[in-house]
Amino acid sequence: MRNAALTLGLIGGVLAMIVGFFGYGYTEFVASHDAIGDFGNQVDHPMVIKMASFLAPILAIAGAAMARSQNIPAGVLMLASAVGIYVAFGFNVFTMFPIAMCGLGGLLALAARQPDTH
Repeated sequence: MRNAALTLGLIGGVLAMIVGFFGYGYTEFVASHDAIGDFGNQVDHPMVIKMASFLAPILAIAGAAMARSQNIPAGVLMLASAVGIYVAFGFNVFTMFPIAMCGLGGLLALAARQPDTH
């Protein structure tokens, strides 16, 4: 179960990084180009988007790296990553896989009782 948590956390973290690049880039683009008119509007809380774009992938990948040795903190980090993605970006076609993979990886890490056999 710990190996599955590691794999799901890594994949979810990489997907969260891709979503984060676009989220952060969008907020910066709209902030620096005031003359775009109706082409794009600034989000309500751009700092929430920026912080989640930065922290969620780091939490997921750090949790995945810890999954084999420290399963409880790893599970908490991956679940925090899934919650951060959901709060910042919502649940949509671009975030459903990072949320699901980080969430499932976190649950598997928390449910792991003993180390995986080699």
